[in-house]
Amino acid sequence: METTEKLNDVLNDLIEINNDRIAGFEKAIADINDENIDLKELFQTYAAQSRKFSQELTALTAARGGDVETGNSVSGTLHRAWIDVKSLFGGTDRASILSEAERGEDAIKKAYTTALTEGGLSGEALQTVTAQSQDINAAHDSIKALRDAAK
Repeated sequence: METTEKLNDVLNDLIEINNDRIAGFEKAIADINDENIDLKELFQTYAAQSRKFSQELTALTAARGGDVETGNSVSGTLHRAWIDVKSLFGGTDRASILSEAERGEDAIKKAYTTALTEGGLSGEALQTVTAQSQDINAAHDSIKALRDAAK
């Protein structure tokens, strides 16, 4: 039973950080001005990606009879609060937006790496988290490349 509980905890942590990612991108989308319309489209794509990931992880957790996390993590809430503060101080230029987005992507990338290396995943959960991790890494690299180009 302890293994199932640990697996559900790992999956719920990933659900939370995907929820954080959705909320972070939605906040960024709301704050982005029209000159960065391409970023709005990109961030909408990544928010949709995390919605899909959260649904997949929820299905895995529910299939094991676990309680599913529906909220956000404490660190994610703090991350969004930092975005709010930054926007008050003029952090709305392209490089700043992308730097903050990359910081968020660093956090979710780390969460997936931890889940894969320390989460004791196997079977369908391992396959799902591995595939999601690859997509998260690609998104991170894309945002990093855009940030580097904006500097």
